[in-house]
Parts: sequence; C-alpha cells; structure tokens
Amino acid sequence: MKKILFFGLALVLFASCKSKKMIVMSKGEAEINLEAKTITAKDGGGHEEKTVTLGSGKIAFTMNTPAGQATVELQENGLYVVNVKNDTIIGGYQSYSDPKVAQQVITQEKLKQQIDSLQLLSEAKNVSAANRNFFILPNHAVKITDNTEALVVGPYHRMRSAEKVDGKDPEVYRFYSIKEIREIIGKLQALTVAPKE
Repeated sequence: MKKILFFGLALVLFASCKSKKMIVMSKGEAEINLEAKTITAKDGGGHEEKTVTLGSGKIAFTMNTPAGQATVELQENGLYVVNVKNDTIIGGYQSYSDPKVAQQVITQEKLKQQIDSLQLLSEAKNVSAANRNFFILPNHAVKITDNTEALVVGPYHRMRSAEKVDGKDPEVYRFYSIKEIREIIGKLQALTVAPKE
C-alpha cells in the first residue's frame, strides 16, 4: 500500500512540475484573466511583460489587443512568448559566456555574418524552432523552449547577468522589436565602412 501511495504521489509531483509558463509582452499594461482565459491590451506607452504559470493540458486565450482580436492555443508544456503588441517581436537563443572569456574583437567577416543573420531574421527567413530563433507576429504565441525556467530578456531591456545552475550554463533568450533590429543592423553596417582619411 505504501509503494502504491508513494508512486501516486510521485506521479502527481511529476505532473505538477510539467506545466506551461507564458510571458505576455505588451506596449502598456495587459490584463490577463485566467478564469475567462482572456488577454486584453490597449496601445500604451513603454514595453511591459507579465509572466503567468499555467497548468498542463491545452489552454486557449482569446485576445483583444491593438492588433485586433485573435485566439492563441498553448498546447504543449513549456515556455511561451505571447505578443500582444502592434509590432513584431524577433529573437532567439543567446549562447552564454563568461564576460572574461567572451570574444572582445570582432572581424569584418563575423560582422557581415551577423548583419546577414539579422536581416534574414527581420524578413522571417531561416526562422525555426530547431534554430532556436523566433519571429512573433502581433496576436501570436510561440513556444520557445521546454524549460519553463529559461531566462527571457524582452525588447528595450539590456542583457543581464546570469549564473550557472548545478554547473550548467543558463538557457537565455533575447528578444527585440523589429524597430530595434533595424537600428542594430544600421549600426553594424556603419562599422563595415572604412573610415575616411
């Protein structure tokens, strides 16, 4: 009897660990009603984020946002980014490295590769879950990872420090507005031009 009770308790604990988490990114405050399964946002000022932990199983939210009305379904367990801005959000996995060992000098070839990569992302090309990069249109939700404890840095925020957990590098995702991506591309392109003498 004790073995059955312990096994049942272990299953309940395992199931409770498997859940969904969503990060709602909005311009101005978004209102999330978990009972009614609705997300409401108006076009406000500044970038805002709300993180909500949900249970397992398929969950659908009806959204009323500046981009119109829509429904998003969160089917699998994992971490989701929900875009209720009237702007596309672009981003992906960031390789973690200690600032002391990070590359300090960048070659022109590497710089051009970064520009090409960002241009492809801004055009929704070469985007896939396998590549761990994402192009999230307004009123859409995307599962970015199975790890609900991954770190997500949203648009208009600076990258913050992260520590190893149990000897493992943190799983970090960085997102930008499409406007930010275009500005970054412009700044990088300026670095590829030889200075005038």
